[in-house]
Amino acid sequence: MQERPLGRTGLAVSEIGFGGWGIGGRTADRTSYGDTDDATSLAALARAHERGITFFDTSAAYGDGHSEALIGEAFRGVRDRVVVATKAGYESWDRPPDFSGAAVVASVERSLRRLGSDRVDVLFLHNAPLEALQADDLQDVLARLCSAGKIRTWGLSAKGPAEALAALQAMDVPVLQANFNMMDVRALDGLFGEVARRGTGFIGRTPLCFGFLSGTITRETRFPPGDHRLAWPEVQLAQWIDGARDLLAAVGAAPGAAAVQAALRFCLAFRELSSTIPGILTPAEADTNAAASALGPLPAEAVAAVLEINRRRKFFVAGPSAA
Repeated sequence: MQERPLGRTGLAVSEIGFGGWGIGGRTADRTSYGDTDDATSLAALARAHERGITFFDTSAAYGDGHSEALIGEAFRGVRDRVVVATKAGYESWDRPPDFSGAAVVASVERSLRRLGSDRVDVLFLHNAPLEALQADDLQDVLARLCSAGKIRTWGLSAKGPAEALAALQAMDVPVLQANFNMMDVRALDGLFGEVARRGTGFIGRTPLCFGFLSGTITRETRFPPGDHRLAWPEVQLAQWIDGARDLLAAVGAAPGAAAVQAALRFCLAFRELSSTIPGILTPAEADTNAAASALGPLPAEAVAAVLEINRRRKFFVAGPSAA
């Protein structure tokens, strides 16, 4: 497993990370990947670490804190061997966010208890709008948390690449997280250039586009109760199904493990990226995802083919329908 620097933070992270949304389990309405089994989740975390994954991304909102608790349990006794990022602002998907300084401090303390740790390596503000991020009380709190050693650095998990770019142009954000995958290359429209110029850490989320880039989701696929993909309109799901088929064909990747690894290797082709964080639910998925690092970045001609398809068509056509 290759590591990359997390911008100018002094931290190094595995270039393939572990996205912890799914292991949180089912949450209110359509805001998760459905029910999970804790024993399987813990086995997935252990296998990921065995395969060299050292970066684990979670949030207070994932499973209403359950994802954090599982990560804490998995790495009890080996905490110094992993880099853990969590998020504040949203505590639960059925409550509005709170980015006030007092709320962020309280959220960090709850996260530390669930993680069983004395620190969070990266604290992301979860979809925080720019005005909230720039508020004096929040910036004072982040500075105090860093000084106290409760967090090592902070960043913004942005709603999208445009919001990430706006934040970076307005202020010094040490680490950013935003969408980046074969069907979402918006980060190339200015964001990566600014990330490179400033030496900002960048975490790419949704590298498999919610699983569609595995090539195994078809029009006959039925998502489980609570799955957030049930909230997307049919026209968007169809666009991702057809888009994944065409992109994977262009890079010569068959559905399944080869497709997953091709999608991850596409992300690894961009040096602005510190780590890409596929959601991992099982030990087998940990094996498949971690193995992508040894294969190296996708060849330049394959990357060019993906970008050419993106120039000719748009893959994002609609947001989630009202649930």
